[in-house]
Amino acid sequence: MSGSGLTSEGPGVRGSSGQQRAARRRPARTGRRAGDSGSRDAILDAARSRFAEHGYSGATIRAIAADASVDPALVHHFYGTKERLFGAAMRLPVVPSDVLTAVLAAGSDDRAIGLGEHIARTALTAWEDPAVHDAFIGLLRSAVTSEQAATMFREFLADAILRPVAQLASSTDSADAEYRAAMVASQMLGLAMARYMLAFGPVAAADPEDLAATIGPTLDRYLTGDVATRRR
Repeated sequence: MSGSGLTSEGPGVRGSSGQQRAARRRPARTGRRAGDSGSRDAILDAARSRFAEHGYSGATIRAIAADASVDPALVHHFYGTKERLFGAAMRLPVVPSDVLTAVLAAGSDDRAIGLGEHIARTALTAWEDPAVHDAFIGLLRSAVTSEQAATMFREFLADAILRPVAQLASSTDSADAEYRAAMVASQMLGLAMARYMLAFGPVAAADPEDLAATIGPTLDRYLTGDVATRRR
């Protein structure tokens, strides 16, 4: 019976069937590539809306995936973590926690200068890069003029920057680790505003290396030195 089936189809038909199977496979691969691109765009659009409406903390991967009509696993596949998704949505060319992890590791290995100077130098080097500068200053300007943007930016800083800095500070003073990390952030954000947004005379004109060397000891004190906390 199977033989009659083969005979009725003939060898030419068998070859055509193989080509048809290959043809069916080819569009499937092409479709996945197009679908990946469309899914990425949908995820980023949904992420921007969620971060703007609910802040960094309130926007969840699951909710963003639902808004984009994709499975949450696909969001993790493309972006890994919420921080990386936020960076992609906000067009940040670097992942802040990756940069911070690298500078903290370098600071622990290099005893020639303090960790505070390492932090200041790394931040300034990044901010001087046009791609990083435009994205970061854009976020900072939005945070100054919009309460929603301020909430989003503040929560992002708390998760991506302050948390690892606080973990470092906790090795010296666990009770005031968050306070110390926030003081580091206030110093660096103040520097960014004075240099790049206000273009404040000597600060804007100073060499980044000089600024890092000047601010570094202050950051070191915030991280490991004496800080006044009795009135809190």
